[in-house]
Amino acid sequence: MSGLPPDLSSRSFKLKSIVKLFAAAIFAVSGSVAFAQETYVNVNPPQPTEPGKIEVLEFFSYGCPHCAVLEPMVAEWKKDLPSDVTFSSVPVAFNAGMKPLQQLFYTLQALGREDLHPEVFNAIHSDGKRIFTKEAIVDWAASQGLDRSAFLATMDSFGVASKMTRADQLVEGYVIRGTPSIAVDGRFVTSPTEAGGYQQTLEVASELIERAGS
Repeated sequence: MSGLPPDLSSRSFKLKSIVKLFAAAIFAVSGSVAFAQETYVNVNPPQPTEPGKIEVLEFFSYGCPHCAVLEPMVAEWKKDLPSDVTFSSVPVAFNAGMKPLQQLFYTLQALGREDLHPEVFNAIHSDGKRIFTKEAIVDWAASQGLDRSAFLATMDSFGVASKMTRADQLVEGYVIRGTPSIAVDGRFVTSPTEAGGYQQTLEVASELIERAGS
C-alpha cells in the first residue's frame, strides 16, 4: 500500500501512465521514421538538378538481370509521373567491359530508336545473345534493320562519347554501387535492395517525388 494520500497517489499513477504513453508514442514515431529511411539513401552532397523540375534518374545496365525485370515496370510507371518531373535513363559502366552497352544506349537515343531499348534486354536476357562487344552490337543493330555504317558512325561520334562521360559523372556523383537504382531530385536514391523489391522501388520513388514537390 502506498504511503501517499489517496489523491496524490492517484495523481502519481496518472502521471506515470502519461509518461509511459508519451514515451511509447515517441518510440513508435521514431521507429516508423527509421523504417522509412531504410528504403532509400540520402545523396551527400546533393546533386544539382534543373530548377523548377523534379529530376528522376534511372541507373541501369543492359547486362543486369534485375534491370531487365524492372524495365517494363518503369516504362509503365513513368507514364503517370507529374508534369513537373523529368525522367532520364542513365546507362552504367562500372568497368571497361560495360562501356559498349553504355555506348549502345546513347547510339539508339541519337538515332531516335528508343523503341529498340526493351529489345536489347530481350536479346540478352530472353534470347541469350551475347551482344557485349562493339562488333556484336553492330551486328545486332544491323539485324534490327539499322544501317550498319550509320550506326557505327553514330556509335563513334563525339555526341555519344560526351553523353557517356556525363553518365560516368552522374554515377560518381550519386555514388551508385549497383543497378537498378532510381535517384530523385538530386537528393535520394532507392533500389530493390533498399526498398525490398521491384514494385516497392517504384512506390518509394513515388513517395520521394511527392516529398520533393511538397
